[in-house]
Amino acid sequence: MRGWWLALTCAGLVSAQDAEDAVSRMLSEKLTSAQRSDACHELRGNRSAPAVAAMRQALSSGALRACAGRNLREAGAVEELRSALADSDTDVRALAARELGAMRRPELIPLLDQAAFDPHPLVALNAVDALAGYQDRSVLPSLVRIAGKGQMAGVSAMKHAAQLGDPAILPVARQYLDGPDVAARVIAVGVIGEMGGASDLPRLREMAAKTEPLSQQGRGFGLMPAISLGQAARNAIERIEARRSKAQDSAY
Repeated sequence: MRGWWLALTCAGLVSAQDAEDAVSRMLSEKLTSAQRSDACHELRGNRSAPAVAAMRQALSSGALRACAGRNLREAGAVEELRSALADSDTDVRALAARELGAMRRPELIPLLDQAAFDPHPLVALNAVDALAGYQDRSVLPSLVRIAGKGQMAGVSAMKHAAQLGDPAILPVARQYLDGPDVAARVIAVGVIGEMGGASDLPRLREMAAKTEPLSQQGRGFGLMPAISLGQAARNAIERIEARRSKAQDSAY
């Protein structure tokens, strides 16, 4: 029994020493990126304070950021990732939002809600995707609120809220119909088609009457083809009328 206990103790000491060595190698700028990355992966699952502190420091390195972020998440290092949300580096903030969301903890929803209003689109979009990843109606108030701000993150939030079937997103979608962003207007029309009703038909018919395609040139959509907002409106009208017809049939 004494020998068994001694063996476990020695194994623990070796493990601690190995972890200390891995931390030192990961943070050493004298080693190659591959060597430092290997050391980072060796520390996966290590929840010790030195390892967690080293991972937070490693977030500043592009070569180590993804590994260190995942290690922090798997170690449950909420405070370190929370502090990373306020980092001056956009990529660090974006990663922090993604990893915090992957924890799926309800108490982190307000943090992600706040991150969705980050001035940089990458951070905001990561926060929205993180909220959507919960796949739970508890995030709906946040998604609806974010959708109201517009921009890329707002459009993404509108889509995710609609996928969860929340009718509260309809007023927001209707607001997008008057915006300058063609892609956002098409998505909003699609949301209205899936969830709207008879009151939406006059506006949709007005849009459907305009058959000319709307170009996205100059709005950051690259070489995507022109979008026919009129066709999108016609599709939405068909869906709404199909639902109305079905409801009337069920009433008899």
